[in-house]
Amino acid sequence: MTSSGITRPDLARGCRAKKKIMDVFGNGAGLPLNNKQRAMIPNKSRGEFTRNPRKDSECCTQGLSESPDLEFEYADTDKWTAELSELYSYTEGPEFALNRKCFEVEFGTYVSDKKWTELDAAQHRAYAMRLLYSLEVIGREKRLKVARAILYMAQGTFAECSSEVEVQYWMRYNIFLLLDVGTFSALVELLNMEIDNSAACSSAVRKPAISLADSTDLRVLLNIMYLMVETIQQDDPADKPEWKIIRETFRAELGSPLVNSEPISVMLFSMVTKFCSGHAPHFPMKKVLLLLWKSILFTLGGFEQLQSIKVHKREDLGLHPLPEDSIRVIRSMRAASPPASASDLIEQQQKRARREHKALIKQDNLDAFNEKDPYKADDSREDEDDNDDNDNSIEPETFPLERDEVMPPPIPHPPSERISFPKGLPWAPKVREKDIENFLESSRSKFIGYTLGNDTDTVVGLPRPIHESIKTLKQHKYISIAEIQIAKEEEFQKTPLSGGEEEVEMSSTELLYQGILPSLPQYMIALLKILLAAAPTSKAKTDSINILADVLPEEMPTTVLQSMKLGVDVNRHKEIIVKAISAILLLLLKHFKLNHIYQFEYMAQHLVFANCIPLILKFFNQNIMSYITAKNSISVLDFPYCVVNELPELTAESLEAGDNNQFCWRNLFSCINLLRILNKLTKWKHSRTMMLVVFKSAPILKRALKVKQAMMQLYVLKLLKVQTKYLGRQWRKSNMKTMSAIYQKVRHRLNDDWAYGNDLDARPWDFQAEECALRANIERFNSRRYDKSHSNPDFLPVDNCLQSVLGQRVDLPEDFQMNYDLWLEREVFSKPISWEELLQ
Repeated sequence: MTSSGITRPDLARGCRAKKKIMDVFGNGAGLPLNNKQRAMIPNKSRGEFTRNPRKDSECCTQGLSESPDLEFEYADTDKWTAELSELYSYTEGPEFALNRKCFEVEFGTYVSDKKWTELDAAQHRAYAMRLLYSLEVIGREKRLKVARAILYMAQGTFAECSSEVEVQYWMRYNIFLLLDVGTFSALVELLNMEIDNSAACSSAVRKPAISLADSTDLRVLLNIMYLMVETIQQDDPADKPEWKIIRETFRAELGSPLVNSEPISVMLFSMVTKFCSGHAPHFPMKKVLLLLWKSILFTLGGFEQLQSIKVHKREDLGLHPLPEDSIRVIRSMRAASPPASASDLIEQQQKRARREHKALIKQDNLDAFNEKDPYKADDSREDEDDNDDNDNSIEPETFPLERDEVMPPPIPHPPSERISFPKGLPWAPKVREKDIENFLESSRSKFIGYTLGNDTDTVVGLPRPIHESIKTLKQHKYISIAEIQIAKEEEFQKTPLSGGEEEVEMSSTELLYQGILPSLPQYMIALLKILLAAAPTSKAKTDSINILADVLPEEMPTTVLQSMKLGVDVNRHKEIIVKAISAILLLLLKHFKLNHIYQFEYMAQHLVFANCIPLILKFFNQNIMSYITAKNSISVLDFPYCVVNELPELTAESLEAGDNNQFCWRNLFSCINLLRILNKLTKWKHSRTMMLVVFKSAPILKRALKVKQAMMQLYVLKLLKVQTKYLGRQWRKSNMKTMSAIYQKVRHRLNDDWAYGNDLDARPWDFQAEECALRANIERFNSRRYDKSHSNPDFLPVDNCLQSVLGQRVDLPEDFQMNYDLWLEREVFSKPISWEELLQ
C-alpha cells in the first residue's frame, strides 16, 4: 500500500485508465486536442455520425433534434383521393371549368331540361355511345371538345355534386359506363395517333420555351385513361357483380396487345424514350409515367399479389413454404433511435475522462479535488444520465470497480420503457446450399485434408461438433425460386435436343417482358435520365432534359404570390415524377424476378450500366428529413376539393405554412422504393457491393437512419450490413449502435461473418469479369427462349423423306434453264456412274 492509502493494484489500474484517457484526450488534464486527435473525431458536416451517448430508449440529445416516429404505412399506392389529385398540376386548375363547359354544350344538344344525375341508366348509356361516335370526327378542334366532355364525365360531373363523396360515386359510375361502351380502346387509338403526329413534334422542337398549351390534346387523353385505370383498379366490396366482371376483363385487356401487337405499357415506354431523345419535348411526362405505373400495377399486381404468387410458385416447385410473411413482419417493426451527432460524442468523451480522473483520487480527498477540477459539473444528474449508457463508441470502457467507487447506481427504467424492446429476432435465419458446401469444404480441409466437391451428406471423419453445425445449417436451409430457375436453364443449355421444349406460361409479366425486350436498355436509360432531372440534388444544366413542359403556364407569373404558387407546383411535380419512376422500377424488378431470374438480371444489369447505383446515392446525399417533411402541396387546390368548395383567398403566409401533415407520403414512399431498388441491385453481387464502398455510401446511408420509420431503416441497415466488413475496424468500433440495429432488425445468415473483416471475402473485385459472366448467361437465355430466327442450324430438324424432298418446288435461275442441256451433258451423261456402288 502507498502512503496515500491506495493499493498497488488500484494504482496500476488507475494508471492504465489514465493512459487510455490520454490516448483519446491528449493528457487528460483539459489540454486542447492536437490536429491528429481532432481528425479522429467524426465531423457532422462530412456526414459522419456515432452512436447516441444517451439512453437507448431516447433519441433527443443536445446535439440532435427530436425526431418522432412517423406513422407511415407502406402500400402499393396512397389514398385514392391523393392519387387523383397528383394527376393534375395546379397550373391546370382553369381547365376544370373548360371541361365542364364542353360537356354542357354537348349535353345540351341531347337533353335540355335535365341534369346528368337525373337521367336513368339507359339514357346514360345512349349518351356515352353518342360521345364515343363523336370522337371519330376528323376535325381536331371538334374532337378535342368531345374528349373534354368525356373527361368531365370521368371527373364525376362535379358541378352537379355537393360533396367529395358524391363526386367519387359519380366518378366510379361514369368510368365503368365509359369502359363498358368501349371508350378506352378508342382513346388508345387516338393516343397512338397523337404520338405519331410529326407536325406537333417538329413545332415543339423549334419552340424556345414549351408550356401547357403545347400538350393540350395529349393531356386530355392521358387524363381520361389515367382516371379510368386508377378508378377501376380500386376494389370496392360494394361494387356490382357486373362491375367486378368488367374489372377482370379490363385487367386482361390492358396486359394483352392492344395497338401494334404490343401492350399499352410498351407504347408508354416508347413515349418516354421519344421524349428523352429530344424528338417530342412537349410530351406531358408526369402523366405518361403515372399512367405507366398504374397500368403495370393493375396488370401485374401489387406487393400483396407478389407475395401470393411467390407462395404458389414455391408450392408448384415442391419447395418449403416461406418462413414468415415479410409484409406483416415489416409492418410490426418499430423504428430505432437515430445515431448521435459529433458534438454529443465529444461531450461524452469529456465526461468519461473526468470520471476516470476522479477514480485515481482517494475518496476522502474528493471534495478538495472538486474545488480545483476544471471539469466540475454544474448539474449533479449528468453522471447519473450517463450511467444508463451501454457505451459502444470509440472510447474504451472503464473498469466496473472503479465506476462503482464514484458513480451512483443506475436509475431504474419504468416498466413502460422495457416493453418496447424486442423479445426475439423478427426474421428466421436462412442458409444457402452454397454456404453449407463452403462450410463442409473448409471443415474437411482442416480436419481430414481432402475435399469432396458438392457432397453435403458425407460427414465421415469430421468431429461431433461439426455434425451438429451441419445439422443446424440444414434445418435453416432455404432454396429460392431463382436457384431452381438457374438450374433448369443450365440443363436446357447442356441438352438443347433431349431437354425438350420449355413450357412458358404467357402471363402478363411474360407478355410485358417480351414487349420491352428489344429496347429495354433504352427504356432504363430514359427513366434514369428523367429521375436525375427530377432529383432535388440535381443542378440545372443546359444539356439536361426539360421535365416541366406540363406544369409551366403560357404566361409566366408576374406577382410574388403567383411565383410562390408556381414554385410549389414545380417542386410537387418533380416529387410525383420521382414517386412514379421509383414505383415502376421496383415493380418491374420484383415481377421479373419471380417470372424468371434472368429477366430480372437483364433489367438490373442495364440499370447498373446506366449508373443507377451512384444516382440513387446522389439522391440520398441531401437533408433527407427535409425532403420527407417537405410541404409542397396546396390542399385547397387539390382535386376534388377544388371543384366542390369555394376556394379561399391564397396568401403568401398560407403557401409557406403548407399542410399539417407530419410527413409527405409520396416522398417517404419514393425513398423506401429507391432503397429497395438499391438492395435488389447489390444483393449477392460482390462487385456491386464494392461499388457502394467505393462511392462512400456509408455516411450517406447513416444520415437516412435519422428518419424514424421502421421499413426505411430496415433497408438502410441491409445496405450497411453488406458493406460493413469492408469499412474497417475503426468504422465498426465507432458505429456500434448501428451494428446493434443491424443485428436486431436484419435477417441473419448463420455463417455470414458480416460484422468482421475476412480475408476471403475481402478479395480483389473484378467488376468487368463478374458482369461479363452474368451477361453471357443472360444472352444465352434470351437467345434460346426469344430469338428463334438466329437459332443454331445444326439443331434444326432435317427432312429425310425422299418423296417430300423430291416433291418440293425449286425455283431455278433463268441462265440455268437456258443452258440445261449443256449441264445434263457435262454433269450427267459424260460421267460414268457405278450403279452397284450407288445401290450399296
